[in-house]
Amino acid sequence: MTDPKAVLLEVDAKGIALMTLNRPEAMNAFNLDQWKGLQTTAEAIRANPQIRVVIVTGAGERAFSAGMDLKMIAAGGGGSASVFGDYRKGYDQLFGLKSLLTAFEALACPVIAAINGYCLGAGMELSLCCDMRLAAEHAVFGLPEMPLGVIPDLGSTQRLPRIVGIGKAKELIITGRKINAAEALRVGLVDHVYPKAQLMPEARKLAEEIAALNPRLVEGCKRAVNMSMSTPLDAGLRLETDICMGAGSAAEFGERARQKMDK
Repeated sequence: MTDPKAVLLEVDAKGIALMTLNRPEAMNAFNLDQWKGLQTTAEAIRANPQIRVVIVTGAGERAFSAGMDLKMIAAGGGGSASVFGDYRKGYDQLFGLKSLLTAFEALACPVIAAINGYCLGAGMELSLCCDMRLAAEHAVFGLPEMPLGVIPDLGSTQRLPRIVGIGKAKELIITGRKINAAEALRVGLVDHVYPKAQLMPEARKLAEEIAALNPRLVEGCKRAVNMSMSTPLDAGLRLETDICMGAGSAAEFGERARQKMDK
């Protein structure tokens, strides 16, 4: 029976959702319960128009997520067959598993990763799907798949180069090296690093800043910036114009400009 508490979701009155990977005894490693929890949580966020921003973190003080549950792998279960039992074996099942992480990248509202410890393998690949990444000083990042005999296959070969550049991405992916939070900040893998006690308050502060904005504009900006990674400049500029025309109005812009000047 699936554990409904493997992934927790709380939504406050400001429209800020807190999603917690909740297997602290296993460093929040992804087992079948966690994968199914990710699936249902993404669906719940997508279905709730009151949610304006999401914070993703891990339960406990040791890990955001240590990646795939190696006990599950050793027992012969990678997770995808159980989650996507009706899919064709092989390619479709793996791509289906990948889609569970992509679902968070595709959410209309921004997603903030509050990385509170080890962020490895599939856990790091989930963080790459988040719009902003904040880390505690003791966080550790890595993609250990290659030394274990498999390519990182949940999106990092495509997302990581777009974030840290192709050379650094190849180094991290091919060697499986782990890096600390300071190095992650230096190469652009995370946006901010904080002392452990400040991580969640800072994530909350950023979330409140976003939640106070016009959600249509926030969603439009996220969509336009995401498209910039795979769209030629001319098409991207036209898309930006289309989104701008649909998300806001000149009258609203003028009123907000007057309010700022009055201050």
